[in-house]
Amino acid sequence: MKVLFATDGAKQSDSALDAFKQLALKDGDEIKVVSVIDVGMPLAVDIYGGYLPDTTELEKTAKENADKVLDDTLTRLRAICGDKKIDITSEILFGSPESRIVETADEMKPDLVVVGSHGYSGWERMLIGSVSDSVVHHAPCSVLVVRTPKK
Repeated sequence: MKVLFATDGAKQSDSALDAFKQLALKDGDEIKVVSVIDVGMPLAVDIYGGYLPDTTELEKTAKENADKVLDDTLTRLRAICGDKKIDITSEILFGSPESRIVETADEMKPDLVVVGSHGYSGWERMLIGSVSDSVVHHAPCSVLVVRTPKK
């Protein structure tokens, strides 16, 4: 089985990671873990001065955070897989999370994409979008959307 696992390091991703305990993984399976850095341009740019803000430090911090998220996720995945010979890789992607996850799925041809759901209400989804909803509707394979249990 080939699995694409998308994480942003939030508690919803932790819940999705816990779902791996329920999957019947075996020797020879592949898991690719991705974290997407959304590098959308700021909307407020002074069109008269032509000033584009320097985002170098912001991008550096975002990459460091994504590195940490991937390292933590890989450590937990390896613990979940135990002694099984599973090929686990990771990659930091840049761009819109929903489109980069779907593009990676198109390239990788996984059997399953696993994502966590933030559980937004209808209004929140309308205002900020839903990555999991977009992946469900555009991925070329099955998608497991894992919700975080309510306390």
